Amino acid sequence: MIKIVIAEDQRMLLGALASLLDLEEDMKVVGRASNGEEAVMLVQLHKPDICIMDIEMPAMSGLEAAEALKNTDCKTMILTTFARAGYFERAVKAGVHAYLLKDSPSEELATSIRSVMAGRRMYAPELMDEAYSGESNPLTEREKEVLGLIADGKNTKEIASQLYITTGTVRNYISVILDKLGVGNRIEAITRFKEKGWFK
Repeated sequence: MIKIVIAEDQRMLLGALASLLDLEEDMKVVGRASNGEEAVMLVQLHKPDICIMDIEMPAMSGLEAAEALKNTDCKTMILTTFARAGYFERAVKAGVHAYLLKDSPSEELATSIRSVMAGRRMYAPELMDEAYSGESNPLTEREKEVLGLIADGKNTKEIASQLYITTGTVRNYISVILDKLGVGNRIEAITRFKEKGWFK
């Protein structure tokens, strides 16, 4: 019997997934979590074979939970609506065994669970295309830091004092960031960076 913990913050979907998997003769849902923190606790408690998680959840994201479970015997699967290269990259680094999209047919989930239990890794084809289309994060560490502070609502002066650089240097960084991301302003830069899943 394959023991499963599911983490999903949309309660209706959590219930539907659990019911769906419980119908399989060789599977049993032993725990349901509404965020990554609960998922990690339930894995420690029930010692399941697999933990299936959404990414964007309160308290702790699915990716953070996958990183926390990396060195355990529990295999991790991401089930999300987000086909983002940055998320996928981070998930692979966290050692997830599968990354599936929620719009896949429901019978694919049970099949993927069995494949993961047999030692295979399952990644949604759309992600493989995106990951190998060669589009990686174009920003340097410092540029990412500046954009992160902009996303936190900091203005040019505050960024300058936090990073011990001049406001002119901050402005230079911002124009380079906009140029690299191919956008016209700070809001678009943040949106594009988020869409790609590049915010860690």
